[in-house]
Amino acid sequence: MAKDDLFSGSGDGKSYSAKDIEVLEGLEPVRRRPGMYIGGTDERAYHHLAAEIIDNAMDEAVAGHANHIDIELKADGVLVVRDNGRGIPTDPHPKQKPKSALEVIFTVLHSGGKFSGDAYDTSGGLHGVGSSVVNALSEFLEVEVARDRQLWSMRFERGQPKTKLKNLGAVHNRRGTTIAFRPDVQIFGKDLHFKPARLYRMARSKAYLYRGVEIRWSCAPELLKDGEDTPAEATLHFPGGLSDYLGATLHGDATVTPRPFAGRFEAKDKRGAVEWAVHWAPGRDGFLNSYANTIPTPQGGTHDLGLRGALTKGLRGYADLTNNKRAGNIAADDVMGSVCGMLSVFIRDPEFQGQTKDRLSNPEAQRFVESTVRDHFDHWLVESPADADRLLQHAIEVADERMRRRAEKEVARKSATRKLRLPGKLADCTKDSGEGTELFLVEGDSAGGSAKQARDRNTQAILPLRGKILNVASAAAGKLQQNQELADLLQAIGAGTGLKYRGEDVRYDKIIVMTDADVDGAHIASLLITFFYREMPGLIRDGRLFLAMPPLYRLQQGAKVMYARDEGHRDELIKTAFRANSKVDIGRFKGLGEMMPAQLKETTMQPGKRSLLKVTIPDGEEADTGDLVERLMGRKPELRFQYIQEHAKFVEEIDV
Repeated sequence: MAKDDLFSGSGDGKSYSAKDIEVLEGLEPVRRRPGMYIGGTDERAYHHLAAEIIDNAMDEAVAGHANHIDIELKADGVLVVRDNGRGIPTDPHPKQKPKSALEVIFTVLHSGGKFSGDAYDTSGGLHGVGSSVVNALSEFLEVEVARDRQLWSMRFERGQPKTKLKNLGAVHNRRGTTIAFRPDVQIFGKDLHFKPARLYRMARSKAYLYRGVEIRWSCAPELLKDGEDTPAEATLHFPGGLSDYLGATLHGDATVTPRPFAGRFEAKDKRGAVEWAVHWAPGRDGFLNSYANTIPTPQGGTHDLGLRGALTKGLRGYADLTNNKRAGNIAADDVMGSVCGMLSVFIRDPEFQGQTKDRLSNPEAQRFVESTVRDHFDHWLVESPADADRLLQHAIEVADERMRRRAEKEVARKSATRKLRLPGKLADCTKDSGEGTELFLVEGDSAGGSAKQARDRNTQAILPLRGKILNVASAAAGKLQQNQELADLLQAIGAGTGLKYRGEDVRYDKIIVMTDADVDGAHIASLLITFFYREMPGLIRDGRLFLAMPPLYRLQQGAKVMYARDEGHRDELIKTAFRANSKVDIGRFKGLGEMMPAQLKETTMQPGKRSLLKVTIPDGEEADTGDLVERLMGRKPELRFQYIQEHAKFVEEIDV
């Protein structure tokens, strides 16, 4: 939910003084708030710890100091990562004496050798928190370093040094760092464990991403599930890099061109390097797996945009070169829709969004990738006119199909508008296309009148509904067709119901339920959500259904005006956002119809200021959700009564 600036303020009314200010030292902030550093305490975050340690070993390999990495998952859940790189420095840190550099790296946030760029030209870990965060969130972590023919070791427990740095004596024919750790059950609970399949995929992707490294994988056999294709032992080394990965992934699937578009380029001025492998496979779901300094970027980023721009502009350029006028309608989605591709960049000082590094944000990465890949793509197209013509024809056909469906949608949209003929009911927006449009469902003509004056006529449509709509979970099937309010709603949306629902025919980008901020409004909203869940679940899965969050109170002190969602928020704002010992005028909105259009627009309808709740169906929980809807909204009152009895003890406040 987007934060509404109007709903500001903090505090719960309790006493608040200097003694309440805590100063968290060392790694205590990580253990208190792990979500700030690894995105949560779920399975993804659990495996993020493994990724941090493996990424450090990969940085040594990419920097040219290591050529093999061992990843071992033991039967007791301990993960061991070993490389043959330079080894973590063990000498005393100049600013943290008598602590060694190794101890500083594992116990001090924002410490590491990747800030200045002197030790690593490119690396995945740049925040200096990876190793220390893993240490803080582990039951124990043991480090062995073979450096300058000496072997050193140190043990930590829950982030704290358990032993001093020990010199274990001389070693020969060995160098590098070995880290063994087990995530802390106090943080992650007893149910989470490392998944061999997930770790193996991680190891294999790293080997594909850097062809100069050999990764040796091993896993305790008792951890492998029957029928799982994860091996107990494997040596992962792929001289062909991303092309090898793409070939193995497609498994001989039909492609537009017989050869992939693949290549690698490394800038001589050390600006970075980029490697790519792309195929067009219309018969399967497309994908673009991207990486920055071997770090997966599942949400893409600027390097993805660079590849997208290079392929789209390159194909358009080839169309101009061959004077193919049919290519004028080609858009980026037409080129990228069936792409199955891999993209890997290595750049100095990558900027990721968040410590979990899901998205790359360096603007220079987009320019670097686009210019590099575009140059190679132009050569690739000219080298084989037959392949280039096949690809261009494929993009033209996709564009033609897109334009045809768009024309059908516009006809359906205009036809639906004509059929409605509901003056005073549906106040449609003026924009012809559905992109960026919104349909507000409001209760009653009074609220509808305010909403019509507050809306953006270009993109926002208003459909007032009369009172509480039919409960489709308990009504007979024939009543749905006979209900005029629901018939109007279905006609306005224009996408059909049940098996006849077509997501591409929905006439608006967002369907927003906007009801009063009281019990009756919540009841109407629940009836509408039940209707959409039962009759148009695809609308919810597509992320198109939202709840507006109108305020219940208006607070004013002099020229200062604020809005509160509910009683608790009202009391909080009075105590924190207004001057003490001065009167605050409080007005309660009995309904949306009582709000001035300007107020409704400012608090509830204007993008950027409003708050919207997206209605979702949790992944894998659709059956459970359906059972709950049937229990609460269905025809059997005894099920509702049983639910109330079971959950009454959790009720803290009743609005009657």
